[in-house]
Amino acid sequence: MKAISTAKLYNYEDEDLMEMFQSGTIEAFNILVTRYKDRLHNFLYRYTHNHEDCEDLVQETFLRVHRSKHSYERIAKFSTWMYTIALNLAKSLYKKKQRMHKISIHEDPDDPESREMNFEDSNILQDEALHQKLCVKQLEKALMDLNEEFREAIVLRDIQELSYEEIAEITGSAMGTVKSRINRGRIQLQEILEDYVNSETK
Repeated sequence: MKAISTAKLYNYEDEDLMEMFQSGTIEAFNILVTRYKDRLHNFLYRYTHNHEDCEDLVQETFLRVHRSKHSYERIAKFSTWMYTIALNLAKSLYKKKQRMHKISIHEDPDDPESREMNFEDSNILQDEALHQKLCVKQLEKALMDLNEEFREAIVLRDIQELSYEEIAEITGSAMGTVKSRINRGRIQLQEILEDYVNSETK
């Protein structure tokens, strides 16, 4: 294979870079790490809510990618394959530590049946910044009350903004199951948060 300059490698798609890495081009792997390390950190932090654990998971994910490079086939998107590895590692950690966190939930524009997370709690505090901070903390607590399947589906959709197809492939679930988990999770979160708001305004 003819040598390609590092600068030109940055123009290649993820899947091209992975195939080059499989052929021995180490720089292709380094570019994938550079391209995904921040996104992977953001994704994994939502599960661990701990920077040290998150850093360990990011490193372990890329280590698994490196070790398992020949198991990757181009029929799958590289990002989907990588997120599947990361999710499995995060789930293993969760089972050990029993803690998962999430920052924001929003309406899904691609699903007309999705539930928007509305917060009718403007009377809690006049200080909007502080109010939002408290809402985020309560949202994190509320998400921990959901079962693992709902939680992971919401994180993949609302944080990583992955497509239903990608989430189905990553979690090994049917498309209808993915949509159901996301919507049911959002409904339960809405109910939990509304209970919190009502208790604070009484």
